Amino acid sequence: MTVLERLRPDHAPALLAFERENRAYFAAAVPDRGDGFFAGFDARHAELLAEQAAGMHHFHILADGDGAVLGRVNLVGVTGGSAELGYRIAERAAGRGLATSAVRRICALAFAEYGLTVLRAETTVDNAGSRAVLARTGFVETGAITLTGKPGLRFTRDLTDEGR
Repeated sequence: MTVLERLRPDHAPALLAFERENRAYFAAAVPDRGDGFFAGFDARHAELLAEQAAGMHHFHILADGDGAVLGRVNLVGVTGGSAELGYRIAERAAGRGLATSAVRRICALAFAEYGLTVLRAETTVDNAGSRAVLARTGFVETGAITLTGKPGLRFTRDLTDEGR
């Protein structure tokens, strides 16, 4: 059983462990966060919580029954009823449908709790797993982009059907 929880101060140790354990795995698909991310983790975690409290973002963790972080699911840049979706799942939990389940849950939460009506997402063309998750969860491709020098795609999801 996994739980999707809004990011809290006490999540910091488990979240840092998740990021460290999966650093190389994530860096194979997205730019590495760099050593500074890890060195300044506590300060950055506090900044993110302050930005979340101000309504700028909505950060979440996906945890197992023991509290270990299996993923992150974030809504960033909240403005005008929309936000950008970002997510990452631990290597040990990949391929089990957790990303799809978490994105479905965050779409419902975004509409019902945060009052959002549109989500945006981006991924590189070569990230077939992420493209599949977005397709399974109702995101529609809206155009080509370049992400960190790689061909990418932009997606959107209308959340107004969440209330029906």
